[in-house]
Amino acid sequence: MQEDLDFIIEETEESMRKGINHLESELIKIRAGKVSPTMLDGITVIYYDAPTPISQVANLQVQDARTLTITPWEKKMLAQIERAIMGANIGVTPQNDGIQIRLFMPPLTEERRRELVKRANGEGEQAKIAIRNIRRDSIEQIKKLQKDGLSEDIAKGSEKEVQDITDKYIALVEKHLAAKEKEMMTI
Repeated sequence: MQEDLDFIIEETEESMRKGINHLESELIKIRAGKVSPTMLDGITVIYYDAPTPISQVANLQVQDARTLTITPWEKKMLAQIERAIMGANIGVTPQNDGIQIRLFMPPLTEERRRELVKRANGEGEQAKIAIRNIRRDSIEQIKKLQKDGLSEDIAKGSEKEVQDITDKYIALVEKHLAAKEKEMMTI
């Protein structure tokens, strides 16, 4: 029984850690006034009949805080990369000079910053929901073990341990959101 409990606790922590990693990757995609090559993550182009991330067909370079240059390794990819960026609707119009593509980030207005903060908070709420669902599933597994003969004291202790892990990860979500909001609201 103790092995089962240890497994449930380990699995709970691992799943919640994955939830935090997912939140971090989603928050990175929300730009905070500064340009980043990660803003192109998830945008693919067709390269030799296969969907390929832009970062695998071109060199991405940050020129300054608001300019990203994309230099494809093959010139024929310029138009495809440009179309893919336009289709992804990331709020930037690519500037193609025949050699490379430049993305100029417009400065964020106060209203736009608030929208981005709302979006980040939405991602945070999704992460909290996922963490709470993991907690619920873990507690159900513990209750099932209790029906199979686990003592009530050990079950209650394990449930408290799951709740402590949940509280730790919810606090981590709040910390990430506060840092992202500060980053976005700083001009």
